[in-house]
Amino acid sequence: MKLVIVDRDGTICVEREGYIQTPDDWEPLPGALDAIARINQAGYHVVIAANLPGLGRGLFDMAALNAIQAKMNKQLAAVGGRVEAIFYCPHAPDEGCTCRKPLPGLFQQIGERYKVDLRNIHAVGDSVRDVQAAAAAGCIPHLVLTGKGAPVQTDPLPPEFPPGTRVHADLAAFATAFVAEVEAQQAAARAEADAKADRTAPAPLR
Repeated sequence: MKLVIVDRDGTICVEREGYIQTPDDWEPLPGALDAIARINQAGYHVVIAANLPGLGRGLFDMAALNAIQAKMNKQLAAVGGRVEAIFYCPHAPDEGCTCRKPLPGLFQQIGERYKVDLRNIHAVGDSVRDVQAAAAAGCIPHLVLTGKGAPVQTDPLPPEFPPGTRVHADLAAFATAFVAEVEAQQAAARAEADAKADRTAPAPLR
C-alpha cells in the first residue's frame, strides 16, 4: 500500500487557539484539499497523524471529532480527494505516552496497520515535532511553512530539525513536488523495462 502521512492542524487546516473543537472551527488551508486529491490521483493513500490533546482534556469528545472529520471528508470528496484514516494521540505532554509527536508511536502504528516499510514513506507537517517524529520512525520528513512552520528560518533550518528535512511553502507545493517525483520514477521504471525488453528480444531473422 502506497501511503503519505500528513499532519492535520496547520498543515491541512487552519490551526486554532484552544484546538479545533467543533466543525465550525474547521477551515482548510488554501489548496490543501486539492493537494490531497492530487496525491490520491498519483496512486497514494493519505493518512493523518495528529496530536489531539484537547480530546484527552475533555475540550471536545469523539462525537465532535467525528463531526469534524465528516466535514473534512465531505469537502475532500467534492474535489476528488480522500483521507484513508486518522491516527491521533489524545494525551497531554506530561502523560508519558509513546504516541505523542515528536515520539514516533503514531507512525509506528500506521506502519503496523498497513504493513509498510516506513523508510519509504513521505511524512508532512508544519512543526519541528512533526518532522522529528517522522524522522524517528524512519520516514522521509517534509516541513511546510504554514501553521507553526510559518516563522521558521529555512536557510539553513535550525539544528533541531532532522537532517534531510525537505521544505515546501505549503501542502500544495509539497503535492506538486511529490507528484513530479513519482512521475519521474515511473518514467524511469518504464524506460528501464523497455530497455530490458529490447535486450532480451530475439534477434530478427535475416
